[in-house]
Amino acid sequence: MADYDKEEVWEEFQTKQNMTSKELEDWLETDESKNAGKEMDNGETIGHSSGRSILKIKSKNKSDLTKANWDKINETVGYYHQNLHESQKPSSDVETSPWYYALKNWGHDALK
Repeated sequence: MADYDKEEVWEEFQTKQNMTSKELEDWLETDESKNAGKEMDNGETIGHSSGRSILKIKSKNKSDLTKANWDKINETVGYYHQNLHESQKPSSDVETSPWYYALKNWGHDALK
C-alpha cells in the first residue's frame, strides 16, 4: 500500500463508519450482504470479506491496530471515496440497489 496519513484516514474512517458493530454484524448475516459484489475464488464477495475485517478493526483499540489493519482502513476510505460520489448513487430504488448493499458491507449505511 502507498503511504498515507494514519490520522487523516482514521478520522475519515470514523466519520464514514456509520453502522454500529452490531448493525454491521447483523447485516453480514443476510443473504443480501453475502451476495452483494464481486465474488472471490473462495465464493465470498470482496465486500463481505471486507465487512468481516472492518468488524475486527472496530473491536480493537486504536493503539492495537496492526499495519494490516491500517492498510484495510486506508482501503476502506478509498472505497468510500469511489462509491460515495453522487455520480455512483442510483437514481431510484436505492434501498434495494447493489450500490447500497455493497456500501453496507463496508460499514456505511447510505440511508442514515
